Amino acid sequence: MSSMPVLAAIAVSFIVTAVLGVWVIPFLRKMKCGQTILDIGPKWQKNKQGTPTMGGILFILGIFAGVCAGYSLLVNGAGGAMYSHLRLDDMRIFMGMLMALAFGLVGFVDDYIKVVKKRNLGLSAGQKMLMQFCIAILYLASLYMAGDRSTIVLVPFLGQWSLGIFYHPLAVLGIVYLVNVVNITDGIDGLCTSVTFVVSLGFLVLAAMLRFEGMSMMAGALAGGCIGFLIWNFYPARVFMGDTGSLFLGGMVVAIAFGLGIPVYLLFMGLVYILEGLSVVIQVAYFKFTRITTGTGRRLFKMSPIHHHFEMCGWSETRIVTAFSLVQLVSCLLAYLAVLRV
Repeated sequence: MSSMPVLAAIAVSFIVTAVLGVWVIPFLRKMKCGQTILDIGPKWQKNKQGTPTMGGILFILGIFAGVCAGYSLLVNGAGGAMYSHLRLDDMRIFMGMLMALAFGLVGFVDDYIKVVKKRNLGLSAGQKMLMQFCIAILYLASLYMAGDRSTIVLVPFLGQWSLGIFYHPLAVLGIVYLVNVVNITDGIDGLCTSVTFVVSLGFLVLAAMLRFEGMSMMAGALAGGCIGFLIWNFYPARVFMGDTGSLFLGGMVVAIAFGLGIPVYLLFMGLVYILEGLSVVIQVAYFKFTRITTGTGRRLFKMSPIHHHFEMCGWSETRIVTAFSLVQLVSCLLAYLAVLRV
């Protein structure tokens, strides 16, 4: 398997993302696309009021350029031919990118309404969920029509399981859930970007093991884009990715997992995202339960998602980012060991 498409995807994605920040961030500031910090958050977060958001545009363009560069080398390496047995792999790349871009577009519309049009609510929860379910259904339908009709999934350490008619409904729910918990993880400077960088490296290793050149290239582009964006997003952040970026990243993570044929491995590859989402669910459920049983709602965490709990406990943002990234790294290693046992 040639490394050139992967290296090209990483380099182009990194350079485009990093360089675009020089012009895009001042433009966002000029357009007054500033982040509004809610009063319910930690008081010290208020000094971030007005920091440009919607910066996910940087790595969306960078990753797209990286994938295009990597794919052109991939095709040229195959003699410029589109082999029939590669058709499904090509569709996994094309439709995966389209899905990620579609999720990013939903986020962009939501950000645009909130930030530019100054309507705080943005899209309603119902509108966002409807759009996301439609995107997930269309993505899976496109893979089905391209020939990906297997309902067998690889369960870490347990082998192959056939889900039959339950595969596609569960896959749709899994895609929408994962994309949204990636969005939840974007709460402090550099957190979502750093965790996703670790995830992309994990996918890069798994794709090489499973010999999926197209997915290796996509994972490389994702890694390059994350590093390029961290230049501007690491503490103290000069730009936030907004829903534009976090929903796109969620789409990319899902696309690579499905492209590799290991969606259930997102339990490991997306562990930090999942824990962030579960912390919100647990917080709400515990509050409602204690309100019913004691008459006074109580909170299990000082604040959710859980990264804010640690922030309220006195952890610095860089410490939280480092700790969460290390947890994700260990989880990716577990996924690697699970693949070895297949």
